[in-house]
Amino acid sequence: MRKETIIGICLILMGLLGLHGCGSPSSDYGNTLNTDNLQENETEASLVYESSMELQYAENFSVDYYKGGYTILTTTMDGQRFLIIPEEKEIPKNLEEDIIVLQRPIKNLYLVASAVMDMFRELDGLNTIAFSGQKEENWYIEEAKEAMANGDMIYAGKYSKPDYELLVSEDCTLAIENRMISHSPEVVEKLEDFGIPVMIEYSSYESHPLGRVEWIKFFGALLGKEEKAEKIFEDQVTILDKVSADEKTNQTVAFFFITSNGLVQVRQSSDYIPKMIELAGGKYIFENLGDDETKRSTMNMQVEEFYNGAKDADFLIYNSSIDGGVSSREELLDKCEVLADFKAVQEGNVWCTTNDMYQQSLSIGYLTEDIHTMLSGEGEDNMHYLFRLK
Repeated sequence: MRKETIIGICLILMGLLGLHGCGSPSSDYGNTLNTDNLQENETEASLVYESSMELQYAENFSVDYYKGGYTILTTTMDGQRFLIIPEEKEIPKNLEEDIIVLQRPIKNLYLVASAVMDMFRELDGLNTIAFSGQKEENWYIEEAKEAMANGDMIYAGKYSKPDYELLVSEDCTLAIENRMISHSPEVVEKLEDFGIPVMIEYSSYESHPLGRVEWIKFFGALLGKEEKAEKIFEDQVTILDKVSADEKTNQTVAFFFITSNGLVQVRQSSDYIPKMIELAGGKYIFENLGDDETKRSTMNMQVEEFYNGAKDADFLIYNSSIDGGVSSREELLDKCEVLADFKAVQEGNVWCTTNDMYQQSLSIGYLTEDIHTMLSGEGEDNMHYLFRLK
């Protein structure tokens, strides 16, 4: 047999052996990535799967780890994948075209998803955020306000109208958006045209309250702070476990908001707020409201429909996250006078969330504890995110 033929056969066999897999990532995409052993300083190397992050409640993301310190974050609702390259490591060859590459140290982020700021604060990661989708006066997170006051974080426009020139000239590396960006797909397209990738966080689509909190592990993996993220998550689990262990009640709760056009915005029964009410020992007044398939958290109804469904609720909680809330029952009745006939109003069991609640994404455990306190009638002075309207 000719020497050239023998060499050719050997090369083919070596190639086939190199295709042997080394594991299965939690996403459905990994088999095309694990073709050869990853040598730390060889740019021809490809990714070799090692393990996946264990998640307890979150269903809308996954984190896969590869040899050499490489990490792939996946947002499962849209299938986006982000390859996190360790500091001073090379980008592996033969990556699939749709994989977005981010190099550590992570920096110059454009944060539009307001709820994520709380997670970056707790992870000591505010220094990675250079651009904000909120103005300084709209932040309830003091550290974010301070960073903007000092010029360490700059307002770069809201989600639907970013300052492209600023973001490009200052080397923005990633835009972190929430689902609102789906209303402005042209913005995503333009950001990507300018070389700024877009990451959409789907924490609001988690069915379990702790699934929302568990997204801190996603951003912990982005920053390389998994241990810190795990500790923060477990602290919230401990609070929720303590509250959930107590006896359940049959007391009913309505959680709502009066819109500018006089409709009543309520939570669908599958949303995380009704689940928190249940975990706190109560019962959401609307048991089978909404359509699970829509993935929406809220829906609007006419005042008459709300009256018929919630008139006899034991407790009312007014959601202040949109209009700044109300400070008294009189203010609430000015918005909707028929509420005067509600059982909870007549008995003084009307509550309001604090204005900062929606920006406090890690408030789940504390808010559930507050609802439990409301239901039990004990410890009102120690609440974090609820207060009684008088």
